[in-house]
Amino acid sequence: MTTISMGRIVDFLLGLLEVFNPIVEPYRRFHERLPRKAQQTVTAFMFILPFGILYAIFTILPIFQTFWISLHKWEIMGTNIRYIGLRNFERLLTRDTQFHQAFAQTILFVALTIPIIFVGLFFALMLNRPVKGIGVFRTIFYLPNIIAVTVIGLIWSRVFASSGRGLINAFLEQYNAGPIPFLDQGDLATLVVAFTTLWWTVGFSMLVFLAGLQDISQALYDAAKVDGANRWRQFRHITIPGLRRPFAFLCILQVIASFQIFGQVDVMTGGGPAGNTRTIVYNIFETSFLYFQVGYGTAMAVIMFAVLLVISLFQLALFRDQGLGS
Repeated sequence: MTTISMGRIVDFLLGLLEVFNPIVEPYRRFHERLPRKAQQTVTAFMFILPFGILYAIFTILPIFQTFWISLHKWEIMGTNIRYIGLRNFERLLTRDTQFHQAFAQTILFVALTIPIIFVGLFFALMLNRPVKGIGVFRTIFYLPNIIAVTVIGLIWSRVFASSGRGLINAFLEQYNAGPIPFLDQGDLATLVVAFTTLWWTVGFSMLVFLAGLQDISQALYDAAKVDGANRWRQFRHITIPGLRRPFAFLCILQVIASFQIFGQVDVMTGGGPAGNTRTIVYNIFETSFLYFQVGYGTAMAVIMFAVLLVISLFQLALFRDQGLGS
C-alpha cells in the first residue's frame, strides 16, 4: 500500500513538471542568456518568491484588512458593515476608560516581566560550565517553555488558589495562617500573573544567553587572566560586551511578548479582580468575541500594533546607535 501511495505521489509530481514545462523551458533559455551575476540574483529572487507570496497573503494582506475593519462598525452577529471612519479610534482614545485601564495594566506587565531577561542571564551563567550532566539541568530549566500556556495557567492557579483549594494556602492553614487572596486581590493577582510568566518563559532567555556565552572565545578570558583580571572584570569587559546582541534581541522580543499576554490572564484571573489584570489583548478578545463588536475590537488591535511598531523601531534605532547593527 505504501509503494502504491509513493508511486502516485511521484506520478503527481511528474505531472506537475509536465504542466509547468511550457513555462520552465522559456525561463531556462532566458536565464542562460543573462550575465552570471544577474543569474545569481534572479535565482535568489525565484527562491524567495514563493515565501514572499505566502507572506503577503497571510501577513501583509491581513494587516491592511484589519485596518479596513477598524474603520467600520461591525457586530459579528449582524450582517451589516457600516463605514464610520475614525470614530472607533476617537472613542478608544478619549472616552473608553476600560481600554485606558487595560493599556496601563499592559505597561505594568511589561515593566514586571522585563526582569525575565536578567533572570535568564543568571541561569545561563550558572549553567555555562563544563560539568558532567549539565545538559540535564539545562533541559529542566528550559522545559516549562515548551508547555502550553493553558497548562501553565492551570498549574499555577492550583498553587495560588484562595482558601484551602490552593497548595500554598492549604499549607498555611496547617499552621493557622492565611489564607492569602493571591488571585482575588488586584495587586497580588498582577504579581502572580507576572511570576507565572517569568517561570514559563525564563528558559528561552536562558537559552539565548547560553548560546551567546558559548560564542565568546575562551582565548579572551585566558588573556584576561594572564593580565590579572578578576572574575568581575572579566564579566564586565568580556561577557557583557559579548552578550550585547542577545540582550538587544531579547529586549525587543520581551516587550512584544509582554504586550501580548493573554493566556495566563484568561486561565488564572479572567481579567479580574475588578479588571486589575485585564490586558489589551484580553480586552480585544472580550470586545470582539464576547460582546461581538469586531470593528471596535479591531481598532484596539490597530492601536496596539502601532504602539509596538513605534517601540520596536525606537529600540532598533537605540541599539544601532550603540553599534549593534541593523
